[in-house]
Amino acid sequence: MDPVIIVGAGPVGLALSLALAAQGVPSVVLDETSGKEDPRPARTVVLRADMAALVERLGCATVRDEGLRWVGWRGMRRRQQLRQVAFDLGLGGTEEWSEDPDSPAAPAAPLHIPQHALARGLRDALAREPLVRLVTDARLDTVEQDRTGVTAHTRGPDGTWWRGSHLVGCDGARSTVRKLLGVRFPGRTAVERHAVAALRTELPWPGESLLHRQPPWRGVGEEVTARPLPDGVWRIDWLLPPRGELVTPDALVTRIRETLAGWCEGTTPPYELLDTGVHTLHHRLARRWRVDRVLLAGDAAHLLGAVGTQGLDEGLRDVDNLAWKLALTWHRAAPDALLDSYQSERRTAIAARLRAADQALPALRGGGGLRTYLPGVMRGHDALLTDGHLGRGPLGASPAYPHSPLAAPFSEGMVPVGTPLGAPVEDVRVTAPDDTTVRLRDRLGQARFLVLLVAPGSGVWERRHWRTAGLMPRLEEAAEALPVASEVLVTDAYPGAPAHAVLLVRPDGHLVAAFAGVRPEELHAAAEAARGSAPEEAPEEGPEEAGPAGAAGREPVVPVEVPAPAEASLGHDRTVDVH
Repeated sequence: MDPVIIVGAGPVGLALSLALAAQGVPSVVLDETSGKEDPRPARTVVLRADMAALVERLGCATVRDEGLRWVGWRGMRRRQQLRQVAFDLGLGGTEEWSEDPDSPAAPAAPLHIPQHALARGLRDALAREPLVRLVTDARLDTVEQDRTGVTAHTRGPDGTWWRGSHLVGCDGARSTVRKLLGVRFPGRTAVERHAVAALRTELPWPGESLLHRQPPWRGVGEEVTARPLPDGVWRIDWLLPPRGELVTPDALVTRIRETLAGWCEGTTPPYELLDTGVHTLHHRLARRWRVDRVLLAGDAAHLLGAVGTQGLDEGLRDVDNLAWKLALTWHRAAPDALLDSYQSERRTAIAARLRAADQALPALRGGGGLRTYLPGVMRGHDALLTDGHLGRGPLGASPAYPHSPLAAPFSEGMVPVGTPLGAPVEDVRVTAPDDTTVRLRDRLGQARFLVLLVAPGSGVWERRHWRTAGLMPRLEEAAEALPVASEVLVTDAYPGAPAHAVLLVRPDGHLVAAFAGVRPEELHAAAEAARGSAPEEAPEEGPEEAGPAGAAGREPVVPVEVPAPAEASLGHDRTVDVH
């Protein structure tokens, strides 16, 4: 079968190719650049703990070697510290957490890494993967579809035709794939602008990130953020006024010196300036993310990033959601509706994130109004902004898909657990079939569903003593009968789950259903729904979501004739099939 064609070799495209390879799907990655990326220390990304675990699972060693997990977070306004949050560095943490010091739940530490280091780590992992072929200097100019696949043409030293089962556009904000599909990309331009500097110095909070609103120093601005990196490097962002203030080198140096002096008791400490820039944030959302066999992901599908939201983190969530669905489709183990759910779930989640940011911006960035006259309202604004940076609340929490077309049908055997249906499961410790104890997150991303049994006391016994006792034989028999590949895991406890509960978890870690005990028929029905075979079809999107093909939501198929490789010669287009 033809490989998946991935257009774009940024972190999202590279991660998708590796995620597909982990599930037995070959791909060809078309990179319009030479494959070399200049280091830019001021261009960094923040990854939530689950997405950092994803890229590490894909073989990206730079996450460990060149990234830094924050030990804490400080929020300040003027000269007052409003809050301090300590992070869980055990790589566990929880999605739902509290700032109550008596609460055992602590947020998992975010990871901060230069984007060029992340991309290099993914490229190194890709070089070791035989199922992925990376092609440089390949600029896409044509995409055509028929009933059995996609044909793409790239310009380069020799024009080339490529044949694939599907094509995914991961080619950034100016996506050629999106333009060739005729998909609109509405939204807002220059929602926020930041002056950015990467520098090596010593600040009073080693390993902690800082959000400082309304600092009491002239010439600094309304908001400054400092985020640590390894080797004493910090990325500092200054929020710029919305009317396009020109940031000259002298003005930026003044901002740096004034900011460092303000944080270091009036004296500017020694510093080494490594990189600078101006970062402009846009909010845009593609009308459609799927047109038959062509899909969009990452910046090609959405742009966000204001008030602390993280664009690349969301792009990797696209990968996590799409890879297993595309793999099951490629292996012909799922109906077409499974790929439709990618747009339904991810586009809805991003739309909610953008809507929350747009609603927060007037209060956070506007002047006057209630902010001036209501006592205490600023503290609420600070908390809202912190949510976006720390990955919680409507601005930052990991997305849940409670209304997904893949949702399991209700049954009497369902029981509530600490994780809502459709939300990411907690990263508890589990016993695997090989009798090893691992984290649940380590078993994700393999195109198989996880069947998790909550068995108190199992952690103190070797698996060979209980795998043939109690519920296990019946559970393993039920798992083998599922319409999808699955793996049975056992945990000593799961938050909010009663003893002997059985959880069905998607390959991307989202909870499908939880049952009181082993219920083979209900478990089977839930798995069938989660692979896109629900008895009721999801409602079609309204006319405003229709693309060029109209309300039917489909592009006309274009039959293509691909010249055979034997007919190719130097100076002529050639056809390449990658297997």
